[in-house]
Amino acid sequence: MPPTDASTDTDAGTDTDASADTDAGTAGEDTVDLRLPDELVALFSVDEPTETTDGDLLDSVAGWGPATTPVGTFQLVPVRIGRDLTLISRWMNDPAVAAFWELSGPETVTAGHLRAQLEGDGRSVPCLGVLDATPMSYFELYRADLDPLARHYPARPHDTGVHLLIGSVADRGRGVGTALLRAVADLVLDHRPRCTRVIAEPDLRNTPSVSAFLSAGFRFSAEVDLPEKRAALMVRDRVLRHLL
Repeated sequence: MPPTDASTDTDAGTDTDASADTDAGTAGEDTVDLRLPDELVALFSVDEPTETTDGDLLDSVAGWGPATTPVGTFQLVPVRIGRDLTLISRWMNDPAVAAFWELSGPETVTAGHLRAQLEGDGRSVPCLGVLDATPMSYFELYRADLDPLARHYPARPHDTGVHLLIGSVADRGRGVGTALLRAVADLVLDHRPRCTRVIAEPDLRNTPSVSAFLSAGFRFSAEVDLPEKRAALMVRDRVLRHLL
């Protein structure tokens, strides 16, 4: 789970960070290191026989399609290491990003982080955020209810978490992060009918990041003591999505 947030923004023009990660090579817990029994994974992934999915834990992110946002047409595209590694590694070596994600260094560092997700059980899906046909951000969608985070808050089945970094400095500080956070939360709620909440856990000290989530329709739920930080648990509720 991420200790803080990396490289998004608020509408007021302040560079901020949204739900970053420390998975590979850090002392904290991470999204992909908690091994659950196959029977439990199956219980969470197959609930209602009326639901049509491809059987994966996040309901086929690759097929979700584009979304129209105030900043352009946006789409989540699942990562392919051979195609995307150099770009994502370059973003991870941006000092503003590296301070939170802790994945700076040679491409092998980022490759290991990506491969752990791509070769895992599907509880975390790394994606490029493509805006108007240009890859410009990196997202991780993950099953928060199957993540170590679930030890620290009252998780519900199918809670879906989001981590985000904005790759280009030019896309920071002008409302892009807020727009994309809202778009991704809406995509999750549109395509994951069993998910009632989208979850994030920015560092409580990162006021601009918390503000970005609030502007994107999330609500502040609680302060949560995680192994590597005190976090603001942010929640976007399905029942409130058209009100916030």
